[in-house]
Amino acid sequence: MAGIASPPGRAVAAQQLTAAERAAAVASVWAEARYNFAYWDRVRADWDSGLVANLKLAAEPQSDLLFYRRLRRLVALLGDGRAAVIAPPTLRSRIARPPLLVSSVERRPFILDYAENDEMRVARPQRLAEILAVQGVPAETWIRDSVLPEVSAATPADRWQRAAAWMLQGDKGTTVHLLVRVPGAEPRGLSVTRSLSLNDRWPLDPPAFATESLPGGVAVVRIASLGDEEVVREFDRAFPDFARVEGLVLDLRRATDGKTEYAYQILARLTDRPFPAVRWRTPQYRAVFRAWNLGDSATTWYGPETGTVAPRADHPPYGGPIAVLASSATTGAAEDLLAAFRAAGRGLIIGEPTGGSPGDIASFALPKSWGVQFCVTRHEAPDGTGFAGVGVRPHLVMIRTVNDLLGGNEPALQKAREYLKGGLPPP
Repeated sequence: MAGIASPPGRAVAAQQLTAAERAAAVASVWAEARYNFAYWDRVRADWDSGLVANLKLAAEPQSDLLFYRRLRRLVALLGDGRAAVIAPPTLRSRIARPPLLVSSVERRPFILDYAENDEMRVARPQRLAEILAVQGVPAETWIRDSVLPEVSAATPADRWQRAAAWMLQGDKGTTVHLLVRVPGAEPRGLSVTRSLSLNDRWPLDPPAFATESLPGGVAVVRIASLGDEEVVREFDRAFPDFARVEGLVLDLRRATDGKTEYAYQILARLTDRPFPAVRWRTPQYRAVFRAWNLGDSATTWYGPETGTVAPRADHPPYGGPIAVLASSATTGAAEDLLAAFRAAGRGLIIGEPTGGSPGDIASFALPKSWGVQFCVTRHEAPDGTGFAGVGVRPHLVMIRTVNDLLGGNEPALQKAREYLKGGLPPP
């Protein structure tokens, strides 16, 4: 963290927090995480040393943007993919990235798409171009040294793909110079402006819910968010019944947030039997345990007995074959869906181990409308198997390669269709 320096002459130009307020923010993050973070046993960093180091850094004259980056590095030590520093709108308006959709395949960043604006209509970045360098720095080095330390994630694969997605972020209005290459061509330069701030709607997000029909009566349902009950209503509208569905693919590879209850409402349409819910518990702090030299909130928990979820009675269930697709980006409520789906023995999970970041998040207020969030419940599979930090492992591991990307191949989807046709054994 000490490696992030204040630009000369600009350190206090955009400062709203005082040194005392920065120190209060650091201390609050430390305390709230120490007593409320549900996966404290997974923290490998020296949290107390992090407090001391960041209090020292907070005393230095600096811009709010520099403090934001430093605080993100502290929060990233938790190893929680749901953890985040919440900057106030005034600061969010100054942090931006160009309208390029960047994704990592085999740890190599590729431009998958872009949103048109005046600059993009002139630059016309080529889709599937690999980013070789950023500001003259090799892409892998840029991600590793400039981006990765600030990224909160629970697994190395999820951390890297998040870092690649955000690798072009910086001061709004500044230019980022890239060296890119498309297959069969020489590398070329590409300069783009960081124009879309954190306050702006990101135009390249996939829809929360989408469907596609494939030959043979196969329906593909793509869910990118479980954050709103509307996704359940859209599912019900798309499938008032399943009369024409011979096989179902549930694609959760880009599902990154949401509520477990919405996940269960969808899963409750895909079975005619009750299924066990994931287990959850939350830290419970009892001060007297410290007087008795016993464990504090890290070993004391509150949690109900594991329950079951009944099939929904308002719509007919689907009883045919199901394959679910997962990736290292699959986190949160989607992981609960996968854990319950696996426990129910309802079908095959194909793809990559998930991001390993389940649980409910809580937000905590910091000075001047800043905030921080992280998981406050610990979620485990119905049989008690933990998947935080390791992810829900698929029955069939299928990792997309660069050759797959450039060839337009979807190996996980192809295997799913093979399974639905009876070409693969059940799990």
